[in-house]
Amino acid sequence: MTTPIDMALAAEIVAAGTASGKMVVTAESCTGGMVAAALTDISGASAVLDRGLVTYSNDAKSSLLGVAGATLASHGAVSSETAAEMAAGALAAAPQSHVAVAITGIAGPGGGSAEKPVGLVWFGLAVRGGAVETRRHLFDGDRAAIRTQAANEALRLLLGGLRP
Repeated sequence: MTTPIDMALAAEIVAAGTASGKMVVTAESCTGGMVAAALTDISGASAVLDRGLVTYSNDAKSSLLGVAGATLASHGAVSSETAAEMAAGALAAAPQSHVAVAITGIAGPGGGSAEKPVGLVWFGLAVRGGAVETRRHLFDGDRAAIRTQAANEALRLLLGGLRP
């Protein structure tokens, strides 16, 4: 059974962003907009969610977020480097936002390799005025479970980025 999206966490993000006057932006690949959807399920999200970008293809990562072609060629779409560039690019594209989260991974059931197995997800977190951080997670389960776990982790990262 797939763990559901943590709507209490989404509500905390909306409350924290509203209280601080800070907005967020999402750049999602394997989660396909699940993080932005969770936030917009909460009343008042318009005060916090500036925009959500679904950049599933490499072309979208490059054209919408400024991920360098050289990064994609050298490291691949599922990498720390790509996640970092996605988060930085999302924040650059949303000047009124304070925090950006990026998600790129392999949800399966195919597409994995020995180096990059199904369930591997990289996250990027960019906070305005700070360094971009990346995190690697290896999630278990089927495609739905991996995507949901990744969306929940992205929500946790967003909340952390909103807190002082």
